[in-house]
Amino acid sequence: MLSYNKNLKKYSRALRKNMTNTEKIMWSKLRSKQLKSCQFYRQKIIGDYIVDFYCPKAKLVIELDGGQHYIDKGEKKDKKRDNYLSTLGLKVLRFSDRDFLKNQKGILEEIWENL
Repeated sequence: MLSYNKNLKKYSRALRKNMTNTEKIMWSKLRSKQLKSCQFYRQKIIGDYIVDFYCPKAKLVIELDGGQHYIDKGEKKDKKRDNYLSTLGLKVLRFSDRDFLKNQKGILEEIWENL
């Protein structure tokens, strides 16, 4: 079991209640073990981070990134976060919101291949 910062529970719950439209669409594709019968969790706390989607069976994290992730500060934070997650043996797949909305099928195929 992965350790997590209990102080983030309230924030994680708030994120689940207020998902972006892109996250809602992605969740509709991942929930209820639709992909290879794998269970996903949304807004999962891992260490001091909250990841968008997490599949423990495949040790896979999926991140949907808005525009703030593509500025210098956001890219540095994401790199630090991804490095931490990889030290736990997790694989991180990042997709921009825009790419997901334009190419859901292709992105879901990439996720399928990584499960």
